Amino acid sequence: MFNTKKHISRRTVLRGAGAALALPFLESMVGAQTPLAKTAANPTPRFTGVFSAHGWSPTYWHDTRTDIGPTEGRNIGLGFIHEPLKPFQDQLTICAGLDATSSMPPAGTSGGDHARTSASLTGAPPKKTGGPDIYCGISVDQVIAQKYGQEALIPSIQLGIEDPGSNTGVCGWGYSCAYTNSISWAGPSKPLPHEVNPLVVFERLFGEGGTPQERLARRKANTSILDAVTHRVADLKRNLPAGDRNRLSDYLENVREVERRLQLATNRSSAAPAMEMPFGAPQSIDEHIKLVWDLQLLAFQGDITRVSALLYARDESGTAYPESGVKAANHGSSHHGEDPVRREDWAKINRYQMQTLAYFLQKMKDTNDGDGSLLDHSLLLWTSNMGNANQHSHVNVGSLLVGGASGAHKAKLNVIAEGPTSNFLLTTLHMFGVDTESIGDSTRPVSLT
Repeated sequence: MFNTKKHISRRTVLRGAGAALALPFLESMVGAQTPLAKTAANPTPRFTGVFSAHGWSPTYWHDTRTDIGPTEGRNIGLGFIHEPLKPFQDQLTICAGLDATSSMPPAGTSGGDHARTSASLTGAPPKKTGGPDIYCGISVDQVIAQKYGQEALIPSIQLGIEDPGSNTGVCGWGYSCAYTNSISWAGPSKPLPHEVNPLVVFERLFGEGGTPQERLARRKANTSILDAVTHRVADLKRNLPAGDRNRLSDYLENVREVERRLQLATNRSSAAPAMEMPFGAPQSIDEHIKLVWDLQLLAFQGDITRVSALLYARDESGTAYPESGVKAANHGSSHHGEDPVRREDWAKINRYQMQTLAYFLQKMKDTNDGDGSLLDHSLLLWTSNMGNANQHSHVNVGSLLVGGASGAHKAKLNVIAEGPTSNFLLTTLHMFGVDTESIGDSTRPVSLT
């Protein structure tokens, strides 16, 4: 129970010229002697769905220690890839054994292995078409958004790391590019676009009013979006207890720091207009990924949105991650030809992705959210479309869940299951209280007991 004398609305937004600043959770949002669960400040579960193409390197994504016996085909402990997630293993479930049946080419056909990304969060096989008559299914993030996102300022956000560029029409084997350009589907024929430019995402979260030209002029003048609400922040702080003032200051500092990094990216973009990255996007892929994670954190902390979908790496991705220690690109590395050195390189890329995830999870864990942390009240699903990408195999696809989901996620570090990967989607929906018997081609939820 929280005991505060002041009370402000959880929906409070500080507005200024071209700015709209939602507030983080403050104890002052809870009435005196009022149980948190009976107030509007009661933390709502957040959800992030993440897709990264080509799966994980075989034998590296589970523990391969010889002292515990043969492990081929099993999932034991934290292996090389998932070791960065050790600080969060009490809220971590890693699932093996499921098959991405909805990502498989139809029976009697070949090809299309890289053209069916959309199936990963919908669990539904996409219709083979290069025309406007696309058809897939509603994705798990949008089902959750229908229940929890409608009271937020933005019902859901769709983020990406890689720009699909000018992909239109048929991407491969007769499949529309809509199936590879989006993992978030509001309906069977409604793919949602993913925003890859962190600067645009920041403006969507915190900007308001004005023309694009005015916003561009403000950025070039190095004027912070927080400057527009300085007086309103000062007025609010005067009426807050010390603890809330500190929480608000920490949140504003996080917003200002993200804005500072975006300003640096903008200046570099202006100095090098020939760069392939869009204006305002970082030239460093590592910085780009971290900015996207930080923007998701701010969006959840300010309750601007409660649902997000991140297209981390697209199918046939040509992105390289220098910080992983591997020079080769994502897709090329996944086709390792079972060469031990190249297979280890692919595992290093996978591990790097988990390191960037740990960066986000730690910030979520360190962020207060009512009677727990943001991580306690959130759930992140990371999934893919392949088991062994070297063989284009959609069998034994690895997935994970991490976060408390407001107590609904009873984590079980290692799970071996059977059936389609959509069974894991169904399990996720049930954690959010969505009473449905199926999603896509699911047959039953995966048991975590």
